[in-house]
Amino acid sequence: MLRMITNNFALLTVLGVGLAWVWPAGFTWMTDGRIAVAGQPLLSLALGTIMLAMGLTLSFDDYRALARMPRALLAGVGLQFAVMPLAGFAIAQVLGLEPGLAVGLILVACCPGGTASNVVAFIARGNVALSVAMTMASTLAAVALTPLLTGALAGAYVEIDRLNLLVQMVSIVLVPVVLGTLLNRLFPRAAERVNAVLPLVAIVLVILIVGGIVGGSKAQIMEHAGMLLLATFLLHASGFALGYVLARVLGLGEIEARTISIEVGMQNSGLGSGLAKTPAFAAQFAQVSQAALAPVPAAISAVWHVVIGSLLAGWWRRRG
Repeated sequence: MLRMITNNFALLTVLGVGLAWVWPAGFTWMTDGRIAVAGQPLLSLALGTIMLAMGLTLSFDDYRALARMPRALLAGVGLQFAVMPLAGFAIAQVLGLEPGLAVGLILVACCPGGTASNVVAFIARGNVALSVAMTMASTLAAVALTPLLTGALAGAYVEIDRLNLLVQMVSIVLVPVVLGTLLNRLFPRAAERVNAVLPLVAIVLVILIVGGIVGGSKAQIMEHAGMLLLATFLLHASGFALGYVLARVLGLGEIEARTISIEVGMQNSGLGSGLAKTPAFAAQFAQVSQAALAPVPAAISAVWHVVIGSLLAGWWRRRG
């Protein structure tokens, strides 16, 4: 049952967003900041739990393997943080997005790859081991690169406190991932038992976060639906297309190119939505017009990337 739920993450995300649209109150409690545990907003704890789940699947051997990066892994991570951020900035400029939308689009474009890409890579007959390695490497690299790139590109619209965003990334991403790896090392049997359930927990939390953003911003989404859908579609379509083409230009094989295309095109949209909603980050662009829209592009992108990725994977799978 858990495997079936994990493999249908894309469909569940779309259904969750649809439910949040008609029943916002069922999701907004996750993201509206009214609930806190031990002084921490529920949203921050949810993001930390998702990253902890990823860390529990890793061992220190996995980290050591990254030090011996093969060409495909290095190319994939490099393209992740080159293609998507630049595409996000270019789309915001060409479409003339209002500052709130532009900052949100650039933020999600600067996030690492999402774990849903691993499932899609499997469906597409890609290299799943390479996909997992790229997700892990981009997540670790994002601790530094997401604040750096967001500050540089979104700085055209609003001043970004990169140090503040770095602190957010360390606390929400790095610490939980490393803690999960340590727990896996110290208590392997317990970690194995917990790992049977954590993927489901992570999926539910991502859907609640994305649904909370959509439900809480329903009025703004309706007002800007056309531009939101177009901008986020172009972002992910560019990622999938350029990821594949540039991987082939770099001399990589068909299977590696498919895997890199999926990894580049699929962002950790839940992380992007969550970061934009955290009080410390949101305060940095509170002066931007329609600042409430900043978390929305990441939520919409969560739907687009799983839809495009799933369709592309199905096509590649039929081709063999």
